[in-house]
Amino acid sequence: MSVPPIASERLELVSLSPAILGALLGGRRDEASALLGAALPDGWPDEHDAGFLRRRLEQMQRDPEVEQWAVRGLVLTGGSPRPLIGHAGFHGPPGVNGPGAAEAVEVGYTVFPPWRGRGLATEAVVSLLDWVRSERGIRHVVASVAPGNEPSLALVRRLGFVQTGEQWDEEDGLELVFELGERRATPP
Repeated sequence: MSVPPIASERLELVSLSPAILGALLGGRRDEASALLGAALPDGWPDEHDAGFLRRRLEQMQRDPEVEQWAVRGLVLTGGSPRPLIGHAGFHGPPGVNGPGAAEAVEVGYTVFPPWRGRGLATEAVVSLLDWVRSERGIRHVVASVAPGNEPSLALVRRLGFVQTGEQWDEEDGLELVFELGERRATPP
């Protein structure tokens, strides 16, 4: 499946396809970089991201349609080489989200430390929200944020997400659940 990139002012959100992830996780960094069209940061993926990327690869291998929802590389445009500065996407198609809402998608994002504080996470999330609304007609979006992650808490609040609960994540521990859209639950 070929998933077109999503373009924003400074970013191109490029699908981390099964081919890219297979090369990356198989230690073929040059191949992964060429397929992605971006320079990979040294030391990436770390152990945490490698586990996350393996799970997304397994999702896509089970169901190729998941690729359009899964992880995208955040590629900074306008320079050469174009650096990969993070990743973002949805946890899966509608229904794959912490609260289990059938019509909702859950957004996730990471900007690597050297690129933080420049509004790039906001730009990436806004691009994903615009895509899911215009291309898929989905208006209910979930975001789960660790209580101590002040930059992400500020981001979701700034974009109009409202806290609707909490959940326990096996990997990340306690998370605050935020929802955006017409069908969000009543805040606690």
